[in-house]
Amino acid sequence: MAAKGSKRGSNKSSKAIRALMRRIGKAAKAAARALALAPSAAKNKALREAAASLRRRKNEILSENAKDMAAAEKKGLTAAMLDRLRLTDERLEETAKGLDEIAELPDPVGTITAEWDRPNGLHIQRLRVPLGVIGVIFESRPNVTADAGGLCLKAGNAAILRGGSESFHSSQAIMESLSVGLQAAGLPEAAIQLVPTRDRAAVGEMLTMTGLIDVIVPRGGKSLVERISAKSRVPLFKHLEGNCHSYVNKDADPEMARKVVLNAKMRRTGICGATEKLLIDRVAVKGMLKPILDDLIAAGCEVRGDAEARAADPRVKPATAADWDTEYLDSIIAVKVVDGVDEAIEHIARHGSNHTDSIITGNAEAAEKFLKNVDSAIVLVNASTQFADGGEFGMGAEIGISTGKLHARGPVGVEQLTSMKYVVRGDGQCRP
Repeated sequence: MAAKGSKRGSNKSSKAIRALMRRIGKAAKAAARALALAPSAAKNKALREAAASLRRRKNEILSENAKDMAAAEKKGLTAAMLDRLRLTDERLEETAKGLDEIAELPDPVGTITAEWDRPNGLHIQRLRVPLGVIGVIFESRPNVTADAGGLCLKAGNAAILRGGSESFHSSQAIMESLSVGLQAAGLPEAAIQLVPTRDRAAVGEMLTMTGLIDVIVPRGGKSLVERISAKSRVPLFKHLEGNCHSYVNKDADPEMARKVVLNAKMRRTGICGATEKLLIDRVAVKGMLKPILDDLIAAGCEVRGDAEARAADPRVKPATAADWDTEYLDSIIAVKVVDGVDEAIEHIARHGSNHTDSIITGNAEAAEKFLKNVDSAIVLVNASTQFADGGEFGMGAEIGISTGKLHARGPVGVEQLTSMKYVVRGDGQCRP
């Protein structure tokens, strides 16, 4: 009898979650219609008021984050996950600043990207319009609540945000500031909604809401993205893992290589743009590898490597076949010795995740070959992979780094959250 009761309770819970998500979806759909016509001034006011509220309510938000941190530590989350979850005065100010910067961006809605006249007198314009309702499913990082909500709003879209259970209190506290901004600007409060439950069934419902959600952005670990990709009936902007590479070419400046690799790996190990693999030319090993490893190990990084890397430095631990495909999001790096730019490109093609890869070199020909042949969303020369960020690209905040190839690729900012509409004006033309 207990089993039957449990099943009835589960069915009742599923129905309640389905009803909740449908209410949220219908409210978002109505809000999206209003936002599509909202003036830039109103959207910008909402963003600035939300930023101001974040600053005023800083202590309250940090207190809620402390609850999440305590629960996460008790649960045994990794250091990398804890770093993603943690809010500080500085990080909260960065979040508020991000909303202010979004407000300063040009409004993409209604922008005419092309126009022309046809011989029959028709005048055609192609312009940007909102996508509609965007669902964002994310893990750990509570600042995504503000980043995603703010970007969707600026592009005239309604947002349904589903944060991870570990950031539940933090995300709710940030959401309150977004609501303050919407109210102050006279915009629908349903323009940005945070799913108010930790029940994973809410994610499953979002994936089926084809008539209410226009696109979903999954932002989290590989398992989350793969699960959503396999089950979603709603189109996706996929942000897969960041198995990023820094390649030290034989013609690299040794001091530049040390500086860039250290930053690329250790500035923040838990972000998707952190370098996970170091490739180095065989002829550069003797003069460049040890100083690079000295810096990494001194900073607390564990180094794994192939046979040649281990032979060059006994501190390097053996790398397994799985290491070349692993996104660590931790203070771990794997080192592979390669025989020139062609082998580096081939290794990235075989093991990379099409996210972000960098070459460090003083050879312009090698740099151009790398740029043309590495098929990643972001490719850099002589710069840290940690620049893989919409804010660093001058796009304001970003909703994620898309590793797919349709519609949006790389940092997904306000322009990428719009679609195209063709407006055709005539004076009575009929097609023969």
